[in-house]
Amino acid sequence: MMHLPSSDALYSFLPTDVDGFRSLAALALDMHWSWNHCTDRLWRGLDPALWDRTHNPWIVLQTISRERLRECLSDRGFRKEVDELLRSNRAAMQAPAWFQRVHGNARLTCVAFFSMEFMLGEALPIYSGGLGNVAGDQLKAASDLGVPVIGVGLLYQRGYFRQTIGPDGAQQALYPYNDPGQLPITPVRDAKGEWVHVRLGLAGLPESLRAWQVQVGRVTLYLLDSNDASNFPAHRGITSELYGGDAELRLKQEVILGIGGWRLLLALGHAPEVCHLNEGHAALAVLERARSFMQVTARSFDAAFTTIRAGNLFTTHTAVAAGFDVFAPALVERTLGEYVTQSLGIPVRDVLALGRVDPANRDEPFNMAYLAMRGSGAVNGVSRLHAAVSRRLFRPLFPRWPEHEVPVGHVTNGVHVPAWDSPAADALWTGACGKGRWRHPTEGLEQHIRIVDDAALWQLRTSNRAMMIAYVRQRLVAERTAGAAPAEAIKAANQVCDTGTLTLGFARRFATYKRPNLLLHDAERLLRLLDDPERPMQLIIAGKAHPADGAGQALIGEWMRFLDRPGARGRVVFLSDYDVALAEHLVQGVDLWINTPRRPWEASGTSGMKVLVNGGLNLSELDGWWAEAYRPEVGWAIGDGNEHGDDPAWDAIEAEQLYEILEKQVAPEFYVRDQHGIPRAWVGRMRASMASLTPTYSANRSVREYTERHYLPAAAAYLARAAESGARGEELARRIRAIEENWSALRFDEMHVESTAEGHAFHVRIDLGELDPEHVRVELYADGANGSEPIRWQMSRAERHTGADSTYTYTARVTATRPASDYTPRISPKLDAAVPLEAGRILWQR
Repeated sequence: MMHLPSSDALYSFLPTDVDGFRSLAALALDMHWSWNHCTDRLWRGLDPALWDRTHNPWIVLQTISRERLRECLSDRGFRKEVDELLRSNRAAMQAPAWFQRVHGNARLTCVAFFSMEFMLGEALPIYSGGLGNVAGDQLKAASDLGVPVIGVGLLYQRGYFRQTIGPDGAQQALYPYNDPGQLPITPVRDAKGEWVHVRLGLAGLPESLRAWQVQVGRVTLYLLDSNDASNFPAHRGITSELYGGDAELRLKQEVILGIGGWRLLLALGHAPEVCHLNEGHAALAVLERARSFMQVTARSFDAAFTTIRAGNLFTTHTAVAAGFDVFAPALVERTLGEYVTQSLGIPVRDVLALGRVDPANRDEPFNMAYLAMRGSGAVNGVSRLHAAVSRRLFRPLFPRWPEHEVPVGHVTNGVHVPAWDSPAADALWTGACGKGRWRHPTEGLEQHIRIVDDAALWQLRTSNRAMMIAYVRQRLVAERTAGAAPAEAIKAANQVCDTGTLTLGFARRFATYKRPNLLLHDAERLLRLLDDPERPMQLIIAGKAHPADGAGQALIGEWMRFLDRPGARGRVVFLSDYDVALAEHLVQGVDLWINTPRRPWEASGTSGMKVLVNGGLNLSELDGWWAEAYRPEVGWAIGDGNEHGDDPAWDAIEAEQLYEILEKQVAPEFYVRDQHGIPRAWVGRMRASMASLTPTYSANRSVREYTERHYLPAAAAYLARAAESGARGEELARRIRAIEENWSALRFDEMHVESTAEGHAFHVRIDLGELDPEHVRVELYADGANGSEPIRWQMSRAERHTGADSTYTYTARVTATRPASDYTPRISPKLDAAVPLEAGRILWQR
C-alpha cells in the first residue's frame, strides 16, 4: 500500500536535520498545492526567483541552502504557517467528502484510472494536451469529491517535446531530461522500505519497471518507467518520450501501461472494482485483469473476460478513425504472443480477433480501441456530438444494428475549475458562493452568480486582462533574451499589447483539422480589425505542432510571417512552448476565446471551458462541447451545425462569419460603455456564461456523472459476476457462447398482420432452434419519424406450436398512428449483459 514520504532513505540527500523540513516536504510532495494555492506564499518566500521560474516546490526545497531553510523555519510566523497548513490539509483530506456522505455504503472502494498522460501542473511534465488535461482534472476533482480513484500512468524521462521558434519562424523541438529527483514524486516502497518494481517477464520488454507515486490530494497517481539500471540498454528508453518513436515503441509503452499498471495495483494490495480506460492506449489492462482473475479463480479466459468486462469503462476521445492506435498483426504476435499463449492460455488469433472488425481477416490490423470496447461493460464519448460521431466510427463492430443503437453514450468533459481560476475570480466566486463550492454539487451556484453586480464583473475582467498582459510581456522578454534577440526586440517585447484593448486568445495544438489559421484567411481584413482606431483588437496565440506533422508546423510558420507585418506588431503575439503555466494565464486573461475546428473533429475541447470561471467568453465552431453549450446569450458561434469535411469553400464561408461576428457584434458590445465606463451588454453576457456554463462544464459535474452513471453500476455488476469465484460470469459466458453457436439456426417463419382503425396486431412465427426462449428478445421496430425517437415494442411469446418444439408465435399490438409497413420484427439476445456491447447478434424479419 502507499506510504507517506517520510522514510530516511527518501531524504538521505536532503536537509532532514533541519527542524521542520519534513513538514515542508509533505506539503511540497502533495500536488494539492497545484490548485489550492495556500502554500504559494511559502515557496515564494523561500526563493522568489526559483519559484516563479519553476512553480515546483520540490525543486525549491532541494535547491535552497540549509542556512536559508533554517532562517525561514526559525521564524515563528513562517513555522506556524507551515504547521497550520499541514494540519488543515490533513484534516481536509480525512474529512468525509461528497462521495462518503452520499454513497458511503456503496460497494465501490477503488476505481483504477488508466491514462497515457496526466496534466497536473508544470512541475510534472508528463502530458501533451487535451487527453492529459482531462485526466489530471478528473483526478483533482475526484480528490475534492472523495471518489476513490487511483491513477495509473507512465513516467517519461523526456516527456512531450518543448518548443522554440527559430529566427526563420520554424518550430524547433527540444527534449529536456526530466530528472525524477526534482519532480514532486517519490518511489513506491513496500513495508520493508524496498523500492517496488514490477516484473513483466516478456521477451523484448523490460524485465523490471520502477514504480513511482504522486500524491494528488486524496488521490494517488502511480507511474511506471523502464529506466532501471538492471534493464537491457535498449529497453531503458521505452518510456523516454510521450507519443514519440515508431509503432513498436508505442505498443511496448502500452504493454507497460496496461499490463504493468494492473500488476502494480495488485502488488500494492489494491483490488479495483472498476477499471476506467482513458482512451484505447490502456486497453491491454483488460487482458491482464482477466489473467489475474483466472489465476485466482482457475476459470477459463472466456469466463474471466466475461466477468471482469462488467467492471471496465472505456472513454474514447477520438473523432476520426485515423486517431485509433492500430498495430500490424505480426508486431502484436511478436510482442504479446508468449503472454497470450502461456499466461492467457488461448491462441494469439483469439486476442487479435478482439481488435478487429472481421475476426477471420488475418491481414486486418489490431485496433486498441476495438479491444477496449469489447473488453468493457460501457463506452462513452466526451460530448453529446462526439458520442454520435463515435457511434458512426464503431458501427462496423455492430453489423445490422441501427447506428443510434451502437453502444456509445457520453459524459461531456469538464475542467477542474479551482485549477484554472485567477485569484480575482476565486475571490469573486468565494464572495458569491462560498469557499467550498467546488467540493459539493454545483447545481445551486448559478443563482448566486446571477446577482453579482456589473461593476464587480467588469473589474474582474479588467484586472485579469492586465495581469495576463504583464505575464505575456514578461514571458516574451524571457523568450527573446534566451534566443539572443537584438536589444531593440527585447525592449519591444516589454511593450506589446494594451491593458484596455479587446483581447482575443487562440491556443491549441496546431493541426490542420483545428484550422488555427482560419483567422488568416483574409489577412488584410484581420489587420483592419486589429488596427481599428475606435475598436481595436489584439490577439495572443500559442500552440505546438507534433514534430512529425509538417502541415501543422507550416501553419505556425504562416503566423510567424504575419507577425512581421507592420500592422500586426505589438497587437499579435505568438508565445512558444504552450504549457500549463501559459494556458493558465491565457484562460484567465483573455476577453474572448476563439476555437475553429472542422466539425465534427473536435471530440470535446476543454480550453474554452477554462475561460468561463474567469469571465471570458467563447466564439467557437459548433463542435464538441460548444455544440451543446452554445446559446446566443452566452457567446458566439460560427458554422451551421452541419458537417462539410475539408471543403475550402466552406472554410471561406466560416472565415467570413468569423470576421463579421468580430466586427459587427463582438467589438461593438465590448466598446459601447455607459457613463461609468461599463459595457453593460458585454457584462450581461459574461454573467450568463459564468452562471449557467461554469458549473455544468466543470470536472465536479463530470466526475459525479461518471461515479453515479458508470462507476457505481459497474462495481455492482462486476461484483455480481465475480461472486462465488466467478460462477455467474462463467454461466453468462456459456450463454453468450450458446447464442453465438446457435444464432445461425434462427429463422422467421410466416407473419400475419391484422389492421383496424384502432391499430395493428402482429403475429409472427419464429423457429428458435436450440436457443432458450428466455435468452432472446423479440421486438417490433420502427425508425423515428420527423426527428422522433425510434419505436421498440417488445412482443409477447404466445404459444409453442404443437409438434414443433422450437417454434413459437410472438404477438404485439400497436396503435394505427403509423402504417403497419413501418414496423419490422427483430430478434436480439436477452441476457444479464450489455446488448449489443457484449452480445451483438441481431436478426431482422426483413
